[in-house]
Amino acid sequence: MPDVQDLTAKTVLLTGASGGIGSATASALLERGAHLIAHYSSDRDGAERACAQAPERVLLVQQDLSRAGASRRLWQEAVAWRDRVDVVVLNAAVSVQTPLDGGDEEWDAGWDRTLRVNVLEPASLMREAVNHYRQHGGGALITLSSWAAQRGSAIPQLGAYAASKAAVQALAQTIARNHAREGIFSYVVAPGIVQTPMSEISAIHRGGVDAVNAALAMGEMAQPDEVGRLIAFLASGAVKNLTGATLDVNGASNIR
Repeated sequence: MPDVQDLTAKTVLLTGASGGIGSATASALLERGAHLIAHYSSDRDGAERACAQAPERVLLVQQDLSRAGASRRLWQEAVAWRDRVDVVVLNAAVSVQTPLDGGDEEWDAGWDRTLRVNVLEPASLMREAVNHYRQHGGGALITLSSWAAQRGSAIPQLGAYAASKAAVQALAQTIARNHAREGIFSYVVAPGIVQTPMSEISAIHRGGVDAVNAALAMGEMAQPDEVGRLIAFLASGAVKNLTGATLDVNGASNIR
């Protein structure tokens, strides 16, 4: 079995490395020796802080995933760095409000941005990775979904976000089913409420952080570093037969 603490032979592309789960994941991957392509959209300082422990093993790449074709440009820069990529972690996402009772312009713009950042660009990146893996003896995809993909969002304004997370999960599962024999493994991580700035902002709609914690089975949100450690474990390839699985990280608040 591969050493789950040793990623020195791995080159990992991580989208959304500048905050929350992305920062924790960058730290976990670098702690285990990985070479890391750390993508960010606008917060370069955040990405640099996340990767400060081993900058000599990091390539920072800026791309705005709200722009069509950004993932292809990101992929080209990533592969050019070390000639191959072993693992892609699809973490970058936006949570744009799309209220049913809002105006048409807000609705259309919210759905367009959500689908571009959360579905279309990740799908393009997954396509690039699969074609690359088929030529290089395999590799892994780790897709961040959400418990909202299974149960819908508890916040009515986040319907587009929930739908987008279901979409990328379905694509990840499709890749797992069809490419496992080629050594291409596809895992899904579905966090519940993780204590990130985004979650703390959305908690306002639920009565505040204390009210959210009170409704959770463990009485607390999951921590970003827990999710980061799980992603690093999956990146190791220690349990390949997890391919296609969705790993829930919600402290028993949503048991399937």
